[in-house]
Amino acid sequence: MPNSPTAPRVSAPDLPPVLEPREAARRADLLAAALELTGTVDLAYATLEQCAVQADADSIELTGATLLDVDLPEPRIASLRLRNASIRRLRITGGRIGTLDLGDARVAELELRDVRIDYLNLGAARAEDVDVVGCAVRTIDIPQAELTRVRFQATRSDEVDPRGLRAKDVDLRGLDALSYLDVQSLRGTTLSSVQVQQLAPVMAAGLGITVTD
Repeated sequence: MPNSPTAPRVSAPDLPPVLEPREAARRADLLAAALELTGTVDLAYATLEQCAVQADADSIELTGATLLDVDLPEPRIASLRLRNASIRRLRITGGRIGTLDLGDARVAELELRDVRIDYLNLGAARAEDVDVVGCAVRTIDIPQAELTRVRFQATRSDEVDPRGLRAKDVDLRGLDALSYLDVQSLRGTTLSSVQVQQLAPVMAAGLGITVTD
């Protein structure tokens, strides 16, 4: 029997019992802060450590930011940009996000639970210990990403783009995806037998095999 993929090692953000209300600002240094974000928010290149974030916002810019032990419950965000961010222990639970952009980010310990996302981008990201549970993600883009110990559970998606993916211990058995743009890029992932049967025609076509009865 083949070995099962190693499960992600994800822990809850380590938050202090008391958090101080703070204002968001570009390049801010926020420690043990409680943030309430609305409208358009610029936190690019900021540092958020041991923070709890409430968000009902059009756009939150966190490009180049550092996030350590951050909790984001029930967000309602049209666009959340974390490109080139450095993330360790980020938990997002519930709510809805239009675009969650983690392109080129460095991610360790990310939990997405019961979140509705229109577009999830992990293109060229380096991510390890990621758990995606009970989510609905319309489009998942992971081209050129390097993923280690990533697991999907009870999650559905319309389309997945894995072109150029480098995967180790990536468990897709709990991902109900309608289509993959390039099944040959799924090397290193784990699929269920049912998923392989569903993908068989696409795999055969990619190998130049004609299947007919």
